[in-house]
Amino acid sequence: MCLNLSPLMESNGSRPSKRRYCEKITKIKQQEGPDLHVYGSSNLLQTLLKHDLVDAFWLKIFPITLGRGKGLFADGTIPAAFKVTESTVTSKGVIIVNYERAGAVPTGSL
Repeated sequence: MCLNLSPLMESNGSRPSKRRYCEKITKIKQQEGPDLHVYGSSNLLQTLLKHDLVDAFWLKIFPITLGRGKGLFADGTIPAAFKVTESTVTSKGVIIVNYERAGAVPTGSL
């Protein structure tokens, strides 16, 4: 399923607010249908994480350092527990992991 953002555009051509995106995605998630996927948009992913709209995600970890870049989990991301449901390491050393929601974040002491 692809979220069509054009109906969300304002009449003057301005971009809709993050709140409107989240409202639309919340309504879509409440309906029967295929899973929603986000590809290559860390800004949208961070917004979805902040609004508790992520049920699962694939994370690819490449064996390189660039010295800069965008963090996956930005300030304001709500605490959430995830469990590994699938993982693999490629011949080039890329780690690919699938995480799914696992309820509340466990707290306590070590």
